[in-house]
Amino acid sequence: MFDLQKVLRDNIKNLEPYSSARDEFQGEASVFLDANENPFNNTLNRYPDPLQHELKLKIGKQKNIHPENIFLGNGSDEPIDLSIRAFCEPGHDNIISIKPTYGMYKVSADINGVKFNEVLLSDDFNVNADAVLEKIDSNTKLIFLCSPNNPTGNSLNRADISKIISEFDGIVILDEAYIDFSNQIGFLQELENCPNLIILQTFSKAWSMAGIRLGMAFASKEIIAVFNRIKYPYNVNILTQRAALKELENSQETIEKVKIILAERSNLINELNSISIIKKVFPSDANFLLVKVNDARQIYNYLLTKGIIVRDRSKVALCLGCLRITIGTPQENKILIKALQEYK
Repeated sequence: MFDLQKVLRDNIKNLEPYSSARDEFQGEASVFLDANENPFNNTLNRYPDPLQHELKLKIGKQKNIHPENIFLGNGSDEPIDLSIRAFCEPGHDNIISIKPTYGMYKVSADINGVKFNEVLLSDDFNVNADAVLEKIDSNTKLIFLCSPNNPTGNSLNRADISKIISEFDGIVILDEAYIDFSNQIGFLQELENCPNLIILQTFSKAWSMAGIRLGMAFASKEIIAVFNRIKYPYNVNILTQRAALKELENSQETIEKVKIILAERSNLINELNSISIIKKVFPSDANFLLVKVNDARQIYNYLLTKGIIVRDRSKVALCLGCLRITIGTPQENKILIKALQEYK
């Protein structure tokens, strides 16, 4: 049975959080003299809403999630870091994750002085739930999973994810940054039945807003309350909040962009499979493809000479000889294909 208090660090339980001026007063007024702001209005002279109430309401309606179950941060990297700081005692506790996967889980663990254990995926890039569960010891507080996974592009087996969540007494963090490009159903509607689950999503991928650095974490209201206690007071700036609110009003445009990316993904797979230097294009549920080639570094350097930048993942576990290629615009994809066809 999951018990949040058993996972939470003692110093976090006893923490007296900082209270900002905007935490102490919410609402409308004609004269604000509480936060030492410059009084001359240039639309940016006031501090932003520290808990992003309006934005969470709109996200909640879009995702069918109560605002109390939403945390917004500076990219997904912020809730990743907050999770480790809230639940893992440096030099004592440990984290389990899969390999290969998104690199910031390990970097954040290393920064916080928390041991990071990895479980290698199978040859077809799937997770073995039993292997993950066998790695757990009395000091394991977090398990990180990414589905669809980066850099492999595939969705992890749903039954394995469910088994890990249900059998682990700590917290499972499921990164769904690429879920909008997948035919698989995410776990967002499972939150009510999974008190130990944190789901990460982002405005960087499907919403075309990587530049505003806005990440979303969905969890029980108790876990969200922990994040709100330990985050920096004004962690999401006013420009980011405004940009996200505006984009949410154009959700149909986002849906159309995703459809184009999915169509281009299918086209790119077909084109790549017809090129002799391509050894394999792995199945993808994301907005990128993992592609095995004859000589990854040489082809990467060749593409650089053509002004095309991809990602060399050939030194990553299970990705020997692989490039990771983001799905571009139709014109960008044509330029890529032409360059690869001309490679000698």
